Amino acid sequence: MSRASETVPEHVEIAVVGGGPVGALAALRLAQAGRKVVLIEARDPAAKLADARAIALSWASLAAFAEAGVMVPEAALTAIDTVHVSQQGSWGRTVLSRDDLDLPRLGAVLDYPALAEACQQALADAGVTVLWRTRVTEVAALTAFARLTLSRDGKASPLTCRLAVLADGGELAEQLLGVIRRVHDYQQSALLAELRTERPHDGVAYERFSRRGPLALLPHGDAFKLVWTRSPDEAQALRDAPPEVLIAQLDEALAGRFGQILSVTGRAVFPLTLKQVNRTVSDRVALIGNAAQTMHPVAAQGLNLGVRDALGLVEAVAASADPGEAGVLRRYAELRRLDSRAVVGFTHSLVSLFDGNGTAVSLLRGLGMNLLDIVPPARRRFAGHLVFGVGTAR
Repeated sequence: MSRASETVPEHVEIAVVGGGPVGALAALRLAQAGRKVVLIEARDPAAKLADARAIALSWASLAAFAEAGVMVPEAALTAIDTVHVSQQGSWGRTVLSRDDLDLPRLGAVLDYPALAEACQQALADAGVTVLWRTRVTEVAALTAFARLTLSRDGKASPLTCRLAVLADGGELAEQLLGVIRRVHDYQQSALLAELRTERPHDGVAYERFSRRGPLALLPHGDAFKLVWTRSPDEAQALRDAPPEVLIAQLDEALAGRFGQILSVTGRAVFPLTLKQVNRTVSDRVALIGNAAQTMHPVAAQGLNLGVRDALGLVEAVAASADPGEAGVLRRYAELRRLDSRAVVGFTHSLVSLFDGNGTAVSLLRGLGMNLLDIVPPARRRFAGHLVFGVGTAR
């Protein structure tokens, strides 16, 4: 039965701020662990989600949601069985397969609204209390509690908790003592679109270093979702140009791999930045997901990293009577440090170091891809990092 609440409690054990997939997962898993948790979300649960993004979830992330009771319909998922990495106009490639890890699939692609709606249903089924249409405007840490200031229908009210978990967009983190959010503007934009091609994708996701910028093609139903990193001006121009202009550039970048490109629809543009905090904990507060890091989409790791944040937090608080004590927060920070730094660093290096077309860069890139492809232990280890995280138990 749904526990959507019209009244704001004065105190809870754990308050999770942000009802996106990562925040919802944290609330569900904490409730499963016997914690008294309240989820706070600004949106109206009856409002239709208009987010057009398609997201790639690893096999481990899909399992984590399923274990939390989030049941995404199989029809909403497009399996990723293989990841093919290559570069335009030069040698070198890597192919990662589900067989490398003996898994039924490496992951799957689904529309963001499908995951959000499944999370919302799981929260209702689990009886997790959700404060919908409620914003958190302030967060402060006291000795024994964290204090949140909530706003609903123009009225402000306080809420104290043993532990506050920020899973929002990151703005609240800037209010915390000792927490600094660093922002790196890539001076790039992501061009998104859906492509229909003459040849099927066969469950293969493609990462390609094209001369015009890195691009990803994610299998999505019987089509592809395109994510192409371009300069802001180029991305805007391609969004607004006749479809044949974008098709011509894609034909050049993909060298006819999929036969004729039949259509391009749903074009959109988003600016690309890296946002990362210097620390993921403050007194009585833990940061997960986008509150801790917002990443470039080139390796499709952002949401998967947030999932592992949520699981790491649940593991850290499992044996503690007080989920917000300093030792618990240190444990959470330690559990997440290696994986977060490695994945953010890897993604950043892909953009900053490998977004180039010089001969030396191309040769180095090709050598790295070929070595990874022909050394099975290295390839399996790399695939394992992408699916399960770095330094996390499988």
